[in-house]
Amino acid sequence: MPPVPPIELREKHIAVVGLGASGLAAARLCRRAGAMVTGFDQAARDLLSPDAREFLSGDVHTTAAGTLDRFDLIVVSPGVPENPALSSAAQHGVEIIGELELGARALPPSLPLILVGGTNGKSTVTALTAALFAAAGHRTFVGGNFGTPLSEAVGDELDVAVVEISSFQAERLPTLHARGHALLNVTPDHLDRYASFADYAHAKGNPFAQMDDRDIAVVPLADEACAQQARRGAARLVTFGIHDADVAPDGAGAILDRLRDHRYSLDELALQGGHNVANVCAAIALVSGLAVAGVLDTSASAIARALREFRGLPHRNVLVRELDQVRYYDDSKGTNVGATVAALLGLVEPRAVLIAGGRDKLGSYEPLVVALRQRGRALVLIGEAADRIASAASGVVPIARARSMAEAVSIGRELAHPGDAVMLSPACSSYDMFRDYKERGDIFVHAVLALEGIA
Repeated sequence: MPPVPPIELREKHIAVVGLGASGLAAARLCRRAGAMVTGFDQAARDLLSPDAREFLSGDVHTTAAGTLDRFDLIVVSPGVPENPALSSAAQHGVEIIGELELGARALPPSLPLILVGGTNGKSTVTALTAALFAAAGHRTFVGGNFGTPLSEAVGDELDVAVVEISSFQAERLPTLHARGHALLNVTPDHLDRYASFADYAHAKGNPFAQMDDRDIAVVPLADEACAQQARRGAARLVTFGIHDADVAPDGAGAILDRLRDHRYSLDELALQGGHNVANVCAAIALVSGLAVAGVLDTSASAIARALREFRGLPHRNVLVRELDQVRYYDDSKGTNVGATVAALLGLVEPRAVLIAGGRDKLGSYEPLVVALRQRGRALVLIGEAADRIASAASGVVPIARARSMAEAVSIGRELAHPGDAVMLSPACSSYDMFRDYKERGDIFVHAVLALEGIA
């Protein structure tokens, strides 16, 4: 596949639609390159971030059909779905891309771009993969769907870019070429945006379509949904997870990398939780696969060192404290049912009081009900989705309601037994009560740390 020429932005009239973190990063990149930028957002101006208001000055508008037809290029933030204004612009021949596509086109074509997607685990695998590269001395960008938008990497001296990609970001990538792409899993999510699970899965698989036989596609062994998406391109398939996958636990206390015949002791992993073994396997598969493909070499010793040091990310199944023989875990990043199920089943404690709820994504809660039957002590519900979750879990475990996070933590403490866990893993987005999952997790941590021990 021939490289796509760098994008030409100078003196172009560019619309940036959606002025969150990624939109603002795109606007800054375009303006640095000499473009004339106009910002659009449906939110009232005083609800935008101070950075967005300051940077874009008076050039902030709302969109309606016809308002975008005059621009040379439209850059769409991932949170913005298809709408009449974008459809009208497309009919008038205006190119429409996402912020991730913009950043990729503005970076040097020779820079290896590594993507990590999936419904669950992608933030952890992205950060761990970047840590493996960095341990080998490679100058590494890490960001995307979590952390820093790719557009902010433009101009940096880099050897590799590791990017978490969401289904929303994958919707508008007409030319992006990844040297490696891991699709960790695909389970129902965001059905409030997609017409069907098949549409959601197709969006997840879009990056594979631009890949060729020099590239690496990493998927779980025996996961046909992920393999089907990987087959949309010509990348070499590398598997992880179980049995005779290219990278998998060997049944004798180690992870076996069959690509390069290396072993990594499970006892030396700093990352805790049974579900994280698969995440470690996926990261090793990406890094080792890229080494075998001649893209970027990373030694086994560097990988082993990083595995001993990497302890995970904030708000992702983090132990906050132990009090009165009960451990409290912050998994605020568990924003869908599959993530919460994985976190619940991955606990070392036999039973847990689960704090869940938030803005409903309209998927089924049945997998969570199954997990609660196995590991649940009780369920404390908050937010807009409380009624739906309570209806699904009725009769499975005791259910309580809370009006605030502090009240949920207090109730969770009362319901827990010695040896249990109390875990915030909401299975929902945060936007009904909180600014984002980080604020939700911070408020949970504050409430947990405010608890006083029993005299």
